[in-house]
Amino acid sequence: MSETWVYVGGTFDLFHYGHASFLEQCKKHGKVVVSLNTDAFASRYKRRPILSLEERIKSVQSCKWVDLITVNVGNEDSGYTIDKIDNIPIKYIAHGDDWNNVGLMHQLGIDQSWLDQKEIKMLYIPYTKGISTSEIIGRVNGDHHRRGNCSCGLGESCSYPGVAGETNPKA
Repeated sequence: MSETWVYVGGTFDLFHYGHASFLEQCKKHGKVVVSLNTDAFASRYKRRPILSLEERIKSVQSCKWVDLITVNVGNEDSGYTIDKIDNIPIKYIAHGDDWNNVGLMHQLGIDQSWLDQKEIKMLYIPYTKGISTSEIIGRVNGDHHRRGNCSCGLGESCSYPGVAGETNPKA
């Protein structure tokens, strides 16, 4: 009987506990292969990564729930990348449940008939709320009050000294 493999594609920039939680959940379904997006593809798809591909590989390699890392050679066509992974029978393609079904498959460059032909199932993992690379970047850029990222606990209703003449109501 062959091993069950879970394919995960992503950029994994500024590796954080949301990424780790996601990969831990994937690991419950089998061995995990992470296909990292190239810097060029990530720049087209979302934004230029802060960490280089080599740095992101080293970060993801340190995660105990990852068994193999590859590079997304298919860019928008995840099917092409999956087909290039030799001798690893992918059983699941995992993604956060913030994206699902047809929209996600379109974004990955696959469809249900491709999945059926390959005998691959989509696996939707609950998205870890409260943390994302974009939010971390916002915090670094001083946007730490948006979306509840401020340690004061008031989120967007916070007024904090030094922010455009506002004052902190707790002071």
